[in-house]
Amino acid sequence: MGEEAQLRLKASTAVIVGLGGLGCPASLYLTASGIGKLILIDGDEIELSNLQRQILFRESDIGAAKAKVAAKRLSKLNPNVEFEVHLEQVGRQDLVGLVDDAKVILDCTDNIATRQEINRAAVAFHKPLLSAAALGWEGQLLEARMDIEGSACLACAYGLENEEPLLNCSTAGVMGPILGVMASMQAMRAIRIVAGIDGAKSSRLARFDGKRVELSNFDLKSRGDCPVCS
Repeated sequence: MGEEAQLRLKASTAVIVGLGGLGCPASLYLTASGIGKLILIDGDEIELSNLQRQILFRESDIGAAKAKVAAKRLSKLNPNVEFEVHLEQVGRQDLVGLVDDAKVILDCTDNIATRQEINRAAVAFHKPLLSAAALGWEGQLLEARMDIEGSACLACAYGLENEEPLLNCSTAGVMGPILGVMASMQAMRAIRIVAGIDGAKSSRLARFDGKRVELSNFDLKSRGDCPVCS
């Protein structure tokens, strides 16, 4: 990347919403990369069923707050990174005060309502949003470039559904390494954006098939009738 890009990384802030199967590996890579500050947001506590895929946590952590434990572990990896912890589920108004100075937002959550609020905040503040998801052997990463005029947001790609899907990680399961792949892609894209070495010109969607080990990429166009970003 070079010294100049590394210094930009050190001077930057990233927001990670959700410290589960995606947020754990993504935060590890961003911490190790030398980013200046991470804002960690998660209102959940660690459960036994989390340990198969949430690699920051141990059995002795069960019952503790995810974001607090994550910050403690990450600070041991790189004490030069500043961590800001929020132990509640945030809505759009809460995000307003957290994303102002951020260079990028990582959506590592697992429910539609929160994803929509994160998307609205990214649109309002023109912040690039990296929203990942995984189920079974498949994963996807939406790179919503709200810092680039005319780019598609999450609502352009998926619409504004209000109901949670019948199949999710809790009901259908997910292979842990699939989350690791998608989180690594999130971290990689975040580092490129923050360091100023990104060449993207629009929003994109990547889909990963873990059984075939295949990655497909699609360019996305904004919808003129999108209720969020149009």
